[in-house]
Amino acid sequence: MELHQVRYFLALASTLNFTRAAEQCNVTQPALTKGVQKLEHELGGQLIYRERQLTQLTDLGKEVLPMLERTLASAEAVRRRAQEFQRKEVAPLKIGLAPSISASLVLDPIAEIARVVPGLHVELREGAAEKLVDLLLEGEINAAMVGDMQDMPARIDDWSLFEERYVAVLAPTHQLANRPSIGIADLRGAVLLERAGCDVAPKIQQSYFPEEPPHLGHCSGHDLHLQYMAAAGFGVILAPEHMPRLPTLKAIPIEGEPVSREVRLLAVQGRRYSPALDAFVKIARLRDWSIEVLRRSLPQATLPEVASAPA
Repeated sequence: MELHQVRYFLALASTLNFTRAAEQCNVTQPALTKGVQKLEHELGGQLIYRERQLTQLTDLGKEVLPMLERTLASAEAVRRRAQEFQRKEVAPLKIGLAPSISASLVLDPIAEIARVVPGLHVELREGAAEKLVDLLLEGEINAAMVGDMQDMPARIDDWSLFEERYVAVLAPTHQLANRPSIGIADLRGAVLLERAGCDVAPKIQQSYFPEEPPHLGHCSGHDLHLQYMAAAGFGVILAPEHMPRLPTLKAIPIEGEPVSREVRLLAVQGRRYSPALDAFVKIARLRDWSIEVLRRSLPQATLPEVASAPA
């Protein structure tokens, strides 16, 4: 099946006239007829019924018409996208984010890049750090932001961006909610909501629960699901301080030396950077993330104060 044959059939289905269809496709009538006949042979059945001046679609023609319309539309969309890419009208940037690294952290860098890279098209993908490394090496994503990770492959460039502590996130009605900070002993007595695939879970276990495992309640692979469960009073989330949270939740520091993680930027070593990726890497490495993390982690009411603070 060739696209020009599909185009001939669609023109004929629209006009139900061989002469007008040939004119619409800018070909001779015999060429159009031959193309439609080849398509019929390919599909194994007659698509057009023609008797004297009467031209109609057969039942098979009516059946495949919408599918062939989608086929041609998809092919033309691919061609347009390729042309736009060649003319640099589309600048794709695929960024991987490890669990609990919020997309809100990359919004300002993306906006900054969009001002200097026309046609920027960003795709965000979430996955475990090890999976994101695989996607980087396979070329499925261009860069990744991950937390603590063991055994970084030699082919991966790795830059430290910022360090963030973990805090307790809970409902205002929780029995620990009115404290300025939460002691480790109280934390050990609380029900914790588990984030599946959390890269800091081993460090939390070692620091806060070295002798007995934590009392785990419900589990989810998505932060927002856990937040709704916490808001309903099902337990406490141990989460990075920058993570945006529901307005019905409170974030409270943990006493003693807090568990923290280092957020890192990854890209493939030696691979040619596109303009969009080059801009993202440079902006991410030069950015003062301490200000950004503070701004993202504070309640909305305090944002103007942070924004107006002296540099």
